Amino acid sequence: MSLLTQHTPATAPEASRAHVERALANNGFLPNLVAVLANSPAAIEAYYTVGALNGHTSLTLAERETVQITAAAVHGCGFCVAGHTAVVTKARLDADVVAALRALAPVPDIRLEAVARFTRAVIAQRGAVGADALRAFLDAGFTEAAALDVVLGVSLATLCNFANNLAGTSLNPELAAYAWTPTVA
Repeated sequence: MSLLTQHTPATAPEASRAHVERALANNGFLPNLVAVLANSPAAIEAYYTVGALNGHTSLTLAERETVQITAAAVHGCGFCVAGHTAVVTKARLDADVVAALRALAPVPDIRLEAVARFTRAVIAQRGAVGADALRAFLDAGFTEAAALDVVLGVSLATLCNFANNLAGTSLNPELAAYAWTPTVA
């Protein structure tokens, strides 16, 4: 059970209601993340605004989702790992890639491994990745813009991951097939 209220279109604050209704219409169900974010009109607006910007970066869908799954796994957010696994499964990303991302293991796709490694470095070093990590990312064929696009993706993930971790957001039944729990190191 969530520690924060999970709103419906009927209970959401007026300033959040359109976002809640949009999520319900787009998904066919109301993702519990959106239901939680509805508590703060600013947070839910940031989610949609940054999400839209993230969708227009230099990164491909697979690369953006690599950032999202990697960040969610690093942050221990089961809801977001499951939600983004659903996205990449529908987009037909290779199952071995998805399994590796969820496990924070080496990814069997060189380009996506570079994104995952750089994402982990951005999070671990709070952006101060150092010249070697940046050079490795650039040498994998990415641009300086792409490096900043990873930071943007991490920003979006951090909002969602931390909101879910704060709330203890439960997984929607529609995402149950993609459930994930962090491994204990």
